[in-house]
Amino acid sequence: MVFDLDLIKKLYGAMPAKVDAARKLVGKPLTLAEKILYSHLFETPKRAYERGKDYVDFAPDRVAMQDATAQMALLQFMTCGREKVAVPSTVHCDHLIQAKTGAAADLATAKDVNKEVYDFLASISNKYGIGFWKPGAGIIHQVVLENYAFPGGMMIGTDSHTPNAGGLGMVAIGVGGADAVDVMAGLPWELKMPKLIGVKLTGKMSGWTSAKDIILKVAGILTVKGGTGAIVEYFGEGADSLSATGKGTICNMGAEIGATCSLFAYDEKMAAYLKATGREEVAALADGIRDTLRPDKEIYADPKKYYDQVIEIDLNTLEPYVNGPFTPDLAWPISEFAKAVKDNNWPEKLEVALIGSCTNSSYEDISRSASLAQQAIDKKLKTKAEFTITPGSEQVRYTIEKDGFLKTFDSIGGVVLANACGPCIGQWARHIDDPNRKNSIITSFNRNFAKRNDGLASTHAFVASPEIVTAFAIAGDLSFNPLKDKLKNEKGEEVMLDEPKGVELPPKGFSVEDAGYQAPAEDGKSVQVVVKPDSQRLQLLEPFAAWEGTDLKGLKLLIKAKGKCTTDHISMAGPWLKFRGHLDNISNNMLIGAVNFYNDKTDSVKNELTGEYGAVPATARAYKAAGIGSVVVGDENYGEGSSREHAAMEPRHLGVRAIVVRSFARIHETNLKKQGMLALTFANKEDYDKVQEDDSIDIAGLTSFAPGKALTMVLNHKNGSKDEVTLNHTYNEQQIGWFKAGGALNVIRAEAAKK
Repeated sequence: MVFDLDLIKKLYGAMPAKVDAARKLVGKPLTLAEKILYSHLFETPKRAYERGKDYVDFAPDRVAMQDATAQMALLQFMTCGREKVAVPSTVHCDHLIQAKTGAAADLATAKDVNKEVYDFLASISNKYGIGFWKPGAGIIHQVVLENYAFPGGMMIGTDSHTPNAGGLGMVAIGVGGADAVDVMAGLPWELKMPKLIGVKLTGKMSGWTSAKDIILKVAGILTVKGGTGAIVEYFGEGADSLSATGKGTICNMGAEIGATCSLFAYDEKMAAYLKATGREEVAALADGIRDTLRPDKEIYADPKKYYDQVIEIDLNTLEPYVNGPFTPDLAWPISEFAKAVKDNNWPEKLEVALIGSCTNSSYEDISRSASLAQQAIDKKLKTKAEFTITPGSEQVRYTIEKDGFLKTFDSIGGVVLANACGPCIGQWARHIDDPNRKNSIITSFNRNFAKRNDGLASTHAFVASPEIVTAFAIAGDLSFNPLKDKLKNEKGEEVMLDEPKGVELPPKGFSVEDAGYQAPAEDGKSVQVVVKPDSQRLQLLEPFAAWEGTDLKGLKLLIKAKGKCTTDHISMAGPWLKFRGHLDNISNNMLIGAVNFYNDKTDSVKNELTGEYGAVPATARAYKAAGIGSVVVGDENYGEGSSREHAAMEPRHLGVRAIVVRSFARIHETNLKKQGMLALTFANKEDYDKVQEDDSIDIAGLTSFAPGKALTMVLNHKNGSKDEVTLNHTYNEQQIGWFKAGGALNVIRAEAAKK
């Protein structure tokens, strides 16, 4: 089945003329990102937009939601007053399946434990015209790449790794659920016009090096916030040499550098993938406007003239990389990794190696890893670490089973997990003798923050390509370099692993018996969506209160977070995923992973009403019950990581009035604005140090709140002195309207009521 064919025909029919008009408006040649952005404007532009400055309204082609974030997004959509979504939308059940013993048992357990949530998502999708992908169908990003992504399109998704679709030339951006609600309700979606980072790839990879190593190197160059506010566009002969799924891997992990999204130009590799996945018509349509789906030729001739920043990588000399631990931008070439392990006293013994995930579960990835597994069999080697395989979709799983790869993995002790996120997002019931013991794991996933995979702060998690991970699984030792080191086999012989071999697409084609798709009802008016009043998993939403019209006085400091504070720290996943549809219950995890500046502890803050230390959520609830608002203070790149809007909704629900930080990650800042929160930054970053534990805090200037006009935070210290601190913000008029109304959803609801 080819989805959205009429939509694609309509878009491609109009796109060349829109691009020509944009080129005249801008007055220069266009990058691919600019072509897609200008052809997806909500209204015809009257002027060129300034990158990194102008807020722009867009009209995305579709919306994708995973089950953990879809619950809250659809609970919000229910209140909008629409009978059907305005754009094609899908829900994918991939986050709630916990990896424990193996695919079949884990999937059966998930269907039982999560039945209430799956039934809710299936019924609400059926009612509002949303495509539903059942548990076991696969991970959202792989399923989107196989079925929905198309060159030149624009999509938003309620998951930070939505940019995976850039592997098929699509501007695909991770957002919070409130943004998804806007688009599903037929409203414009607002985004600050992104800056553009060009990555020129020259040469061609060979041997042990793979597409994953490109983004691991880029992460080391740009760091976890170097791509913030920018689209990363890859170009050059090296870019065209990569498979479509390899391109997807790079775009997927672009989320780890904070990029708005990443993008590749349409080429023969994309056409081949579209045809292999049954979308010959889409490939033919794309071929018809090929030049429109690539940067203008002048861009290639002088890229520095058209991008805000240009990075060049020679694929001929690129080494495999291993990144980590604890952050995805700590990049080590394989030639330097063993020394880094020893110098930093990281545990050399590898305990678990995990391949697959939304980042690296393509046929090409699996075939290259399987070639190493077959070598292990042939050379009488056994895996010395636990080894797991997570297929990205049922189509991939079925095909790699048909082609014998799963049998090969089984022969060396590999365990195949369900087609779901699993250990990548903390949905992993890991077996370990001592959870406090320092240990090392390595994955082909995208993210490796402390506690991310198994909830254990003692776990040192490293990220690499699937083939490097497989080699380490065989060696069981992080000081091993598969490019030059030998291993001792069962006979006591010294053997070396040969370079991995793989194929981009299955020679006999993709196959699947049941992909797991459920189409919605033609007319969903009679479909009932049931949420039990006493449910512990789902809770209907009450509107947040509007701003009271005054400056905020007498706020208490809830926590001053020290150092890295990701959305995992603000709203953990893992066992908390089961409460993603119940705002009050999930709010009991709010900021429990953040480190308190004043005592270096997590989930331990001072309650100014009692003088005692206690859990962050309980302290927030105490302030809320007393009618007192609170403030969260944070460090750099606050809210990096997942797109989960719960990290914004929980503070809002528990009475936090403002988040004041040195800098924000893009998605989290937007999520806070959508929920009617104040997302503010220190004009002088050193003012972070002026905040004291016992402060009573005022925020002044709200009665004249305006774009570009700073606010003031008054820190009333316990000794009677005070500091006045200037706070910057990036609110425009519309976003200030969200704040005043108590959230964007209140504005949407009010507008729907007028019609």
